[in-house]
Amino acid sequence: MADVVDPETRSRMMSSIRGKDTEPEMAVRRALFAAGFRFRLHRRDLPGAPDVALPGPRVAVFVHGCFWHRHMACSLAKLPATNAEFWRAKLDDNVKRDKRAVAALRRAGWRVLVVWECATRGKAAEGLTLRLSEWIEGHAPFGEIPETVHMET
Repeated sequence: MADVVDPETRSRMMSSIRGKDTEPEMAVRRALFAAGFRFRLHRRDLPGAPDVALPGPRVAVFVHGCFWHRHMACSLAKLPATNAEFWRAKLDDNVKRDKRAVAALRRAGWRVLVVWECATRGKAAEGLTLRLSEWIEGHAPFGEIPETVHMET
């Protein structure tokens, strides 16, 4: 299947995708602030430069786009039909980098939470503040907040 736009247009579209201050990241930051948490952003001195770091409880939060970080079983994470091998390799590299960052943070004594983009949209976003608070105030070393209500530890 051929791309529906020319390569120059596709390149321009892809270059406009932001890595910081995305809408899902802003939703997580608003939810954390509403819950009374204070935090630092994009701490480059920490492995993986987490999107949000809460130094007191030593919690690092990554806000992952479902497509870019291959959120399995999520409708937002569909692999493109065009140039599939390129995208598979690129996205698999992102997942490997994510795993290395989580492992390094855990070795450094940080708890790590991944909030998936799908958890910041629609009805799923309604309970985000409570879900974040419960996880941060808990003791799990690693967690994920997907669109569904359950949390994995």
